[in-house]
Amino acid sequence: MNNIIIKGAVFDMDGLLIDTEKLYLKYWKQAAADFGYTMEDEHVFAIRSLARKYSIPKLKSFFGEGFPTEEIRARRTELINAHIEKYGIELKKGVLELLDYLKSHNIKLAVATATQRERTIVYLSKTNLFNYFDTVICGDMIENGKPEPDIYLTAAEKLCFLPNQCVAFEDSPNGIKSAYSAGCHVIMIPDMTPPDNEIIPMLSAVYESLDKSIYFFK
Repeated sequence: MNNIIIKGAVFDMDGLLIDTEKLYLKYWKQAAADFGYTMEDEHVFAIRSLARKYSIPKLKSFFGEGFPTEEIRARRTELINAHIEKYGIELKKGVLELLDYLKSHNIKLAVATATQRERTIVYLSKTNLFNYFDTVICGDMIENGKPEPDIYLTAAEKLCFLPNQCVAFEDSPNGIKSAYSAGCHVIMIPDMTPPDNEIIPMLSAVYESLDKSIYFFK
């Protein structure tokens, strides 16, 4: 760990703690198709972890000003909810191993997610993760969401630490930019896409799964 003193760990949620990014990918495309639009993988990847104030103009830049973003988003949410009601929510590999390790070493834990608070609480509760965390910061609790640094600055403040005393765990470029610009040490656990040349310089480490990142703290 190169003598870094870590006191807090801040986690993205979708695609990092829980295996929901694949649902967003599937159901963004299906919802768009229901409205007559063809959404490709790269369109969905471009708005991963992006705050709504940024994702709306991004989507309109792809599909035109007439693209009904909120109607399609509502349909996407409806489809995801139906999927989760039927199949549940899967944890990402190594989540419990890492969280148990950090708790046993007195590392304080936070969630920093672009997802709205109501849905965040449902997801974390359904997966029995909620009680692991000392604080949960959601996209509708801050003015400027990812890729701006606000959510990670707020999470560090709530943990009563400086950002450089915290490790941020992320899977998406927009989240990585947010955590890095806040001053956190960023660990990437790739989900839908690998690290690219733009974000590699922002990363303290990359691991294939959360449990593998325990090595960073030893």
